[in-house]
Amino acid sequence: MDSSQKSAINQSLARELFRPLPQSRQFFTYLMNVLALGLTLLALIPLVSILWEILARGLSGIKAEMFVNSVIDFGFGNAIVGTAKIVAIGAVLSVPLGILTGVFLAEFGRTHPAVNFVRFITKILTGVPSIVVGVFAYGLIVLLTKKFSAVAGGFALATIMLPVIVLTTEEALKLVPVEQRLASAALGGNRFQTTFRVVIAAAIPTITTGALLAVARAAGETAPLLFTALFSLDWSSGLLNPTASLPVLIFNLYNDPDPQKHELVWTTSIVLLSLVLCVNIVSRLVTRKRKSR
Repeated sequence: MDSSQKSAINQSLARELFRPLPQSRQFFTYLMNVLALGLTLLALIPLVSILWEILARGLSGIKAEMFVNSVIDFGFGNAIVGTAKIVAIGAVLSVPLGILTGVFLAEFGRTHPAVNFVRFITKILTGVPSIVVGVFAYGLIVLLTKKFSAVAGGFALATIMLPVIVLTTEEALKLVPVEQRLASAALGGNRFQTTFRVVIAAAIPTITTGALLAVARAAGETAPLLFTALFSLDWSSGLLNPTASLPVLIFNLYNDPDPQKHELVWTTSIVLLSLVLCVNIVSRLVTRKRKSR
């Protein structure tokens, strides 16, 4: 085949590649784009309406002293601290265990007979209603210790966070190219060194995002805390006592006839939404910073 024939073939391929789509295909494309945009806007209507209602009712009632006062003094400072305590306990219990379990499923236990069982149980846990998790934590922690506490609430939230972290970690490790593992082995790295110095290091952005999203989800849970941490109108004196939290504060005071407490519900909702939003923004920033290196 001479150069003139190759040139003719290339020109023919170029004409085929850049030839405009038929009008029927273009119409179908535009129609699908408009339909997708319309359905997206339709799905955003409930979200925007809820956000508008919360902001309209809550912004006017926000005062600086609310962040340092307890519920007794018409503030939510104790609920913010309590939420931080409970979520921190849940993260300490679930993040290390979830990451190690995900590493086992993706790297070390591929041929282990227990892998399919662990993965199956983990996927089931992702669909368990949060109130059932609360009853489980109540029977396991509260009944044994004979008291509601932040530790019991943290255990309930850890149960909710754990499957999310496990599955996110497993999928993140699977996305790491096999070539990186082979390169590490070629340089003399053993299985342990390859996994923890190469594979996990490459998957850190996705693992971090999954962990932070699990934390954001747990921070907004109400039902598990009703059975475990319960509530406290004043500052909690320790981790083994009933502890206030933002979601339970909203739940308890929503139907209160006191107008001042009812206004407190809407301002607390803004604070809770802001905390969840901040966690999501941090997860994005951590991922972007890691990818830019």
